[in-house]
Amino acid sequence: MKAVMDKHIVAESDDIVEAHGYSYFPPSSVRLDWLKKGPKTASDLECPHGVQFYDLVIDGKRHERAAWCYEKPQPAMRHVGGRFGFWGDVKLV
Repeated sequence: MKAVMDKHIVAESDDIVEAHGYSYFPPSSVRLDWLKKGPKTASDLECPHGVQFYDLVIDGKRHERAAWCYEKPQPAMRHVGGRFGFWGDVKLV
C-alpha cells in the first residue's frame, strides 16, 4: 500500500495494520523528513492513546494534520502504536 500526496509517495509498505477504518504504516516506510510535529489541541490532549499529529510538508507546501501516530496507546490500540496513519488529502492506493 502507498500513501500519496500530490503525486509524492509519503509512505509505502506491505506491512499495514488496519484499525477502525484506518491503515497504519511502520515508521521505516514513511518519509519522516516530510513530517513536522503539529501543536496539540485540547482534543489531542484528551486522547487516551497519546496522539501526535503531524503536518506534511512537501515542496514548501504544508498540509496540516495529515498524519498521526499513537505514542502511548491503550491495550486495545497497542497493535498500531508507533505507526503512522494518514487522512485528508493523502490518498491510500
